Amino acid sequence: QVQVVESGGGLVQAGGSLRLSCKVSGLPFSDYSMGWFSQAPGKERLIIAAIMKNADATYYAESVKGRFTISRDDARATVFLQMNSLTPADTGVYYCAAHRLFHVSNSGYDYWGQGTQVTVSS
Repeated sequence: QVQVVESGGGLVQAGGSLRLSCKVSGLPFSDYSMGWFSQAPGKERLIIAAIMKNADATYYAESVKGRFTISRDDARATVFLQMNSLTPADTGVYYCAAHRLFHVSNSGYDYWGQGTQVTVSS
């Protein structure tokens, strides 16, 4: 049974930082690309970052470029999202997902987590 579990969300002031973690089990993690998504209140879920297996390539949405960094630790089957210079516009539920291929899309991922709430206060 595949499990995808996000953690690290919380309440932070504008300008602050958070580091999200996503632990995956039940699949060969090193063979999968991983993505991070955000869903603001009342809006659709959007991809914000992705990382290919072996970290050969990464993708960032324009809204987070230069502020967020995606990384992975295959030994721990975990993907991270370091979020710096947070603004209230970054508030939302953050999801992690796995895909067999490097997949830059808002949907179509094979396995999803339940999400972790990030709230940025002004």
